[in-house]
This record gives sequence, C-alpha cells and structure tokens, in this order.
Amino acid sequence: MRLVLAAFLACLSIGVAVPAAAAGPCEAPARADDGWRIQPDPTQAGFAPQALCDALQAFADSPRNLHSLLVERGGELVAEAYRAGGDRSTYSLFASRVAFDASTLHDVRSVTKSVVALLWGIAEAEGVVPPVDTPVLDLLPALADLRREGREKITVRDLLCMRSGLAWDESGGYARRGNDASGLLWSSDVARHVLGRSLQATPGERFNYNGGLTAVLALLLEARTGQDLQDYARQKLFGPLGIVSWEWGRDLRRRTRGDSGLRLRPRDMARLGRLVLDGGRWQGRQIVPQAWVGAAMTPCMTGGYGYQWWMGRIQVEGRPVLWQGALGNGGQRVFLGPALDLVVVATAGEYDDGGIGRIQRSLLEQVVGATREHAGGRAADTTATVADTPNPPPAETRAELRSVADEGGGLYAYLKIMPGAKLPFTTYRFRVRDRDMLAGLEAGANVKFRAERIEGENTLVTIRAVAACVRFQPCE
Repeated sequence: MRLVLAAFLACLSIGVAVPAAAAGPCEAPARADDGWRIQPDPTQAGFAPQALCDALQAFADSPRNLHSLLVERGGELVAEAYRAGGDRSTYSLFASRVAFDASTLHDVRSVTKSVVALLWGIAEAEGVVPPVDTPVLDLLPALADLRREGREKITVRDLLCMRSGLAWDESGGYARRGNDASGLLWSSDVARHVLGRSLQATPGERFNYNGGLTAVLALLLEARTGQDLQDYARQKLFGPLGIVSWEWGRDLRRRTRGDSGLRLRPRDMARLGRLVLDGGRWQGRQIVPQAWVGAAMTPCMTGGYGYQWWMGRIQVEGRPVLWQGALGNGGQRVFLGPALDLVVVATAGEYDDGGIGRIQRSLLEQVVGATREHAGGRAADTTATVADTPNPPPAETRAELRSVADEGGGLYAYLKIMPGAKLPFTTYRFRVRDRDMLAGLEAGANVKFRAERIEGENTLVTIRAVAACVRFQPCE
C-alpha cells in the first residue's frame, strides 16, 4: 500500500546532477532583502580568496549530486553556490531535476530533529514542558501499561540524547524493508510504536540512532503547548529568525513529522547555525536560552552527540578542528566551527548513500583550510572541548557486517556491534585497507573483528566469519 502511494506521489523524471548555468561559484553572494549582510571580499572575512574559490570550484565540479554550498562567518555571507540536480521527497520513488538557487526550498531530512530540540529548549524556558530528567511515561498516561521492564526509567533527556535503550534499527537506508522508522509515517499511535519496544540496554547507557524518539518529543511539544508543531515553530523560532519561506511535511495521518520533513532554504539553514553559534541569540534577541544551547552542544556521553546535534573533529593540515552540526540524510549539513565563528551549509540529493558524509566533510575541510587561521599557516587553537570519538574495541569483538561502501577512493565496512561489547554506539564505520580481508563475507554475516586507530580512522586489522549465536548454546 505504501509503495503504491509513494509511486502516485512520485515525479517520474530522473534527474542527474549538473552544474547550473548561473553565476560562477566564486562570485560574491547576491544581495537580497532577507536580513543577511553580504561580505563580497573573502579577505575581509578572514579567508584566503583563492583557497576559498578552490573549495567552491570543487563543489561545482563534483560528480556527486550536490545542490548547494554556503559559507557564513561572523554574521556575514561570504560565499554561496548552487547547482541543478535530482531530488525527491521521502514519499517519492524517483527523483526529478531541480535547478536550485537561493530561493529554492530543500528537504533537510534529519536537520528537522535539531530544530525540534531547539523548540523543546524554548518550551522548557516558558515552563510548558517539564525538566529533562522527567520520566517520559509520566507524561503519557495513556501508555501506563508500558511502565515496566525498565521503560519507566526512560527520561526526556534520554530521548534528546538518543540513549533510550529501546530496540530500534534504522540502518541500511530508509527504503529497506523493515526499517523501524517507516512505521512513523502510518502508525495510529506513534508513541506506543516507539516506546512499546523491548529494551536492549539500560536507559541512559548506550547511543542508538532512533528517529522515533524525536517523533515522541514532537508529540509531547504539541500536547504541552496546545499548538500544532508548525504553529509553535512559526511563532517561537522561524518568525523571530526572519524565516518566512518554509514547509514542514506531514505523515500519512496528517500529523506534523518530528523526525524529518522540514524544507528550508540554505540561507535559512545558515540562520539556524548562526543562532546556535551566538548562544541562541539572533541580531541581539535571545530566542533560545543560552544555557539550553550549551547543553545541546555538549556530548551526552562519550562520543559525538548532544541534544539532537552532532559534534566531531576534522583534520586540516594535520591539526584537529572541532565541528558541531545538524545532519540530514542525503548530505544535508549545517556545520558550525565554534573556534572560527564559521557556519558552512551544504545540501545534496544523495539519499541513503553513506558515502556522502565523506564528501561533505571533505568540502568542510577545504573551507576551513581556506580560513586565515589555516591557510596562513598559523596553528590557531581550533580544537575547543569535546569528548573524543570513541576508539574501536581493542579485543576481538562480535558484530554483524551491515554493508561495505567505496567512499571517495577508500573502502569502508559498517559493522553493527553486538550488545555485549558495551560500547556507546551500535554501528561503527571502519576503514578497510586490504580488500582481501572481506573475501567471502556478505552483508548480514556474523563476524568477529579487531580494529585499531590508524591515521585518525578506525581501521580493521582482522575480520572473520563466525557462526551465529544460538540461545542456550555456547557462543564463540
């Protein structure tokens, strides 16, 4: 039934990414009556002009389905480039070609989650939602029957941090049959669909990416504010930011989606980035409480995730640089460089392609490398403070091989770690230096592996097939 509906909604023309026949990528952003200050001289914004142009040209020349790249620093737009390419909604089977420009709305997918977290912070300051350590099921009396087996310990903070402990699997792409997130589109009771699952870990102990948790947060926001999520966002966030052109998709039961569905212009994505960099302030007005922004940008546990916002490091000329960001499937990015006062926005149409992350990080590295702090050769302190990305397990560890992908010239294996490893993430990405290591292994295989941190990447050292564990029998 869902496939039929998707086919009905889909556009039937398949688009191919090609550079748009508009202005060159290195030209200054166009001036518009949208509240943005334009800095036409990259030097004045602290960039090496040729290095920044090289980054923009790399975007324009990429064979990947990239759609936009925008650079903002210190409250000024410094660079902006767009391309035409194939794009599709979450309901579509096929892509249609879109000539993207500054006025085009783009599906931002899970960047929506980061927006929901900002809305929760606003609502908490207004006193309409409870503190984050409140048990979630205390707020959902209709689900009183679920208050058992440890679910009653799941807090709002656990939802924000995606550490509920509930069984949930969004791996393998959203078109995969059995992806747990698909039920969010049609379930008559989203909260029960999410919270009624069995526990795989103690709440608060392990990160597991779960869009259903954000959907529950959105439902709670609507219930506590008495407003549709779209109306609340318009009144409390988008309106004060000057975001006037946007859309927020609904599910098959006409409910505003909390896990995805927002469509924004790249310039307005940059507003969100600037808002967060400035501690919740926009042009002198406090929109999101500063303390909430600080909490959202602090890792919940060892690793790189706060309150629905990501964080990590890139390497630029051998020096680590901290980034924070809102990330969405397909290459949607709002990257923040706190130590550089920098926002980099990128959009793309590479949905369900894990390799796009490497491409967008490479563009971020090029833009950061064009700043005076790096292009000028000065070793500025751009590392800030964030918990290190967890190292791979040192001992031989059991996992399931989920997929193998060739990403920008490198081969990577995605392994779902079995619960006994007690690691903060359930799926790891490993560099594969020797293709022969994977000989005879297929997706879904049970394996044991060892890995090391080599040149900044988690890298497989050994991997071998093992028999699946069988209940009540010894497991290798």
